[in-house]
Amino acid sequence: MNAKATSETPAEKGAGREAKEKPEWANGLRELYDSVVEEPLPDSFKDLLSKLDDKD
Repeated sequence: MNAKATSETPAEKGAGREAKEKPEWANGLRELYDSVVEEPLPDSFKDLLSKLDDKD
């Protein structure tokens, strides 16, 4: 019996597999998320945040 195999937790076993076998949709989802995060904040949101700060 392999001692290393029995000492790994299920999360550790899955982590190695997950890194090797990322599905194609996962890459597309990451690209979409990154593009949204990089978008500038709309002026309407900036105005709203400014109004909310002024109420304090």
